[in-house]
Amino acid sequence: MEVSSGVAMLHLDFQGIIIHPTLLWDQESAVLIDTGFPGQMEDLRVAMEKAGVPFDNLKVVILTHQDVDHIGSLPELLKESGHDVKVYAHELDKPYIQGELPLIKDGHLENPPKGKVDETLIDGQELPFCGGIRVIHTPGHTPGHISLYLRKSKILIAGDSMYSVDGTLGGIHVPTTLDINEARLSLEKYVDLNITSVICYHGGLSNVNVNDQIWRLSQG
Repeated sequence: MEVSSGVAMLHLDFQGIIIHPTLLWDQESAVLIDTGFPGQMEDLRVAMEKAGVPFDNLKVVILTHQDVDHIGSLPELLKESGHDVKVYAHELDKPYIQGELPLIKDGHLENPPKGKVDETLIDGQELPFCGGIRVIHTPGHTPGHISLYLRKSKILIAGDSMYSVDGTLGGIHVPTTLDINEARLSLEKYVDLNITSVICYHGGLSNVNVNDQIWRLSQG
């Protein structure tokens, strides 16, 4: 689903669980934000092609955090790419993504997905891809959780900092959040942004009065 020019919210089904990685592209390259569950490489390829973006155009993967439904197909993606794809993540989640530490919530997995993080991200960092991407460190769900603000389209890619239901933001998903107080403070970082739409990994797109919705959620 193309949300804005050069921005598509992908729709992947894993055993009945619907997730929404985001694909960005321009004339130079494509950027994938999160990689789905393990075994979804072909789903990603098909979704990219459906959006009109060949898999070979992929140059950058940005991981919002370490959970298995976000990093699951990273190893296969890197193996299949056959070209240089750079992986970005926050430094606090990097050792988990690389397999140096067991995943905080999925530490029971015998063979967890892992892949090399080429560049670590910090709060407020500006990435030059696809019209400009601002990195927002939004801990709570995990220590190194990040969200991304797309300057050109004013879209917020919220990762798992919020979820949505039928187009309405539902706030923090308490059962899967490690630190609720920290997660609430993270929501306050969105209040000063001019946001037209929010893409939640779980629940998808919210694009009606989102600034008002976020303000109410940030008040707790």
